[in-house]
Amino acid sequence: MKLICIGRNYTEHIAELENERPEEPVVFLKPDTAILLKKQPFFIPDFSNDVHHEVEVLVRINKVGKYIDKKFAHKYYDQIGLGIDFTARDLQAKLKAKGLPWEKAKSFDGAAVIGNWLPKSNFEDVNSINFTLEKNDELVQQGNTSLMLWKIDEIIEYVSKYFTLKIGDIIFTGTPAGVGKVNANDKLVGAIEGTPLFSITVK
Repeated sequence: MKLICIGRNYTEHIAELENERPEEPVVFLKPDTAILLKKQPFFIPDFSNDVHHEVEVLVRINKVGKYIDKKFAHKYYDQIGLGIDFTARDLQAKLKAKGLPWEKAKSFDGAAVIGNWLPKSNFEDVNSINFTLEKNDELVQQGNTSLMLWKIDEIIEYVSKYFTLKIGDIIFTGTPAGVGKVNANDKLVGAIEGTPLFSITVK
């Protein structure tokens, strides 16, 4: 399975990092080795002094598809989740400055948190899902999928042009504003519509 991640999908997050607004989705991949194992803490890697949390709504693919039309995209997923795209921001800045790929900053071991899943049928509208991240009981990120530049079905249409989607693939749909550094002993709790879907500690 593969993790397909969308960058720069919320206007306020683009602004906070002073990035250009993209004309089409920014796509990168994480390997399955990036997945943080259940009930394990997140260990800050020794190659970074500035790892940031980025909370994101996740979609799990449930059938094989290629060149999926947006009007059929809803048939290719039946679960919604929440996770974190951990980013070594200092390393990413160095790579971006040289025009190099981001993978070392985004795809290292443990850099992908995948929380519990909820049936898509729980949601009246997947384009209006509220989600939050708390750090040490303080709200640090909050978003709603209505604020995405590219909605879930549009993302599926776009990425399936380039990659065959397979059962079990997971799409990270982008993060809202409020990303920030994590430190040892931080506790991160992510929730959708008030329902906690993951809780992790930082080491």
